Amino acid sequence: MSDCLFCKIISGEIPSTKVYEDDLVYAFRDINPQTPVHVLVIPKKHFASIDEIDRAEDREIAACLRAVRLIARHENLEKGYRVISNCGPDACQSVPHLHFHILGGRKMSDQMA
Repeated sequence: MSDCLFCKIISGEIPSTKVYEDDLVYAFRDINPQTPVHVLVIPKKHFASIDEIDRAEDREIAACLRAVRLIARHENLEKGYRVISNCGPDACQSVPHLHFHILGGRKMSDQMA
């Protein structure tokens, strides 16, 4: 999508701090980190959210999840990390492009909401 912030990041039109990239996935550091490690993992193909996952090929979603594990290992998150995907306005999804937040680097609260 030409007006999507994350599509522009993938294309290099908007700069980012790349952490990982392969044929299907791009990952970069969040510009407003909520934890010491805060990385966004996004499929290169545009899907607005998990609600559009039926349009995705299984390999595209699997590639995102495999990237999460590789990045967590690279970031030394052996004590644990959290993976979140916000879906829609009530969940505060700020960019309508499917993405997974990897949060870690400190002990987190057991409260999810």
